[in-house]
Amino acid sequence: MAALGWLTPRRRSATARSVLAGEASAEAARKSSQELEELAHEATPETAEEEPEFPVLGDDKAAAFFDLDNTVMQGAALFHFGRGLYKRKFFETRDLYRFAWQQAWFRLAGVEDPEHMQDARDSALSIVKGHRVSELMSIGEEIYDEYMAERIWPGTRALAEAHLDAGQKVWLVTAAPVEIATVIARRLGLTGALGTVAESVEGVYTGKLVGEPLHGPAKAEAVRALAAAEGLDLGRCAAYSDSHNDIPMLSLVGHPYAINPDAKLRKHARTLDWRLRDYRTGRKAAKVGIPAAAGVGAVAGGTAAAIALHRRRR
Repeated sequence: MAALGWLTPRRRSATARSVLAGEASAEAARKSSQELEELAHEATPETAEEEPEFPVLGDDKAAAFFDLDNTVMQGAALFHFGRGLYKRKFFETRDLYRFAWQQAWFRLAGVEDPEHMQDARDSALSIVKGHRVSELMSIGEEIYDEYMAERIWPGTRALAEAHLDAGQKVWLVTAAPVEIATVIARRLGLTGALGTVAESVEGVYTGKLVGEPLHGPAKAEAVRALAAAEGLDLGRCAAYSDSHNDIPMLSLVGHPYAINPDAKLRKHARTLDWRLRDYRTGRKAAKVGIPAAAGVGAVAGGTAAAIALHRRRR
């Protein structure tokens, strides 16, 4: 960890949590990838709107890092995961509406209110506390089939396939729980996933996080830690995201891509001459809102703020 003495105690603590979250996520990702490497890659490549200009064939010092929400998947993975948990009665309707209000605040205000964030985090951790990690993994498999599989962007998937075909590793990097992210990575035939690490003892969630949610600077720390462990040259790696919150991660690599970018990321990418890809019909706004479908099941997307993880304007 770099020297932090020049920072104020509060900022030093926040930076230390980001580093801890990043290192924990990298360690979890490497463990999960060992299992994924044993599985046959069954996903069929899909044609992108444009042929990828990268990667370089046979460059084993390079890898690719993909954000998940609205980059690989249409909408938020946690929205769909929350629907699945509500369907399986992990929490009650009164909790659902409180989480939905918190989620709406994050999106409409465009800021992360510290009190709201702490309340959302504590509420979410209480939901999974006492449940087994294996149980959440199994449920994640079911929810992927129910809600996620049909929402993968074909264009982004083709970019990931190009890296795999070039012999490079491909990692998801997301604020979603690492267990759920790993399920998605396996289903897509990717190497593994970096995600938020919830503490568990003997396979049971304790209701605490390791560090903080893998968001913003913590993502960059996770990628940095994984690259060091894997012996990668970040200058030869690629990263893909839709959100300006991921500029720290995108800035780490030599090949940053803005995928379905929000307004701030689009502006930043154009200024720095980063590559852009937009797979949205009619180039819709990048913000992800509650689906138009009526009913309490749709509102369950508010639990994106209730699985101990958060993203601003996602």
